Amino acid sequence: MVKIEVLGPGCANCQRLEANARQAVAMAGVEAEVVHVLDYRDIMARGVMSTPGLVIDDRVVSVGRVPSAADIAGWLKAT
Repeated sequence: MVKIEVLGPGCANCQRLEANARQAVAMAGVEAEVVHVLDYRDIMARGVMSTPGLVIDDRVVSVGRVPSAADIAGWLKAT
């Protein structure tokens, strides 16, 4: 199972990223767990200083922007 983490305080962009990540899971046809990480200490521990951030299987793949569901689906298929 793929683990996807959305890193951010819950702002509109963070919520949009989480929605895109969930849509990407369906598009890619993979089994995944999507978790929203709100704690700034946990976010900074990943080296993310600009939110939202996206982590797939412990690898930071996006920082400071909201990638499309299609982009995320592509990353999921590549894992």
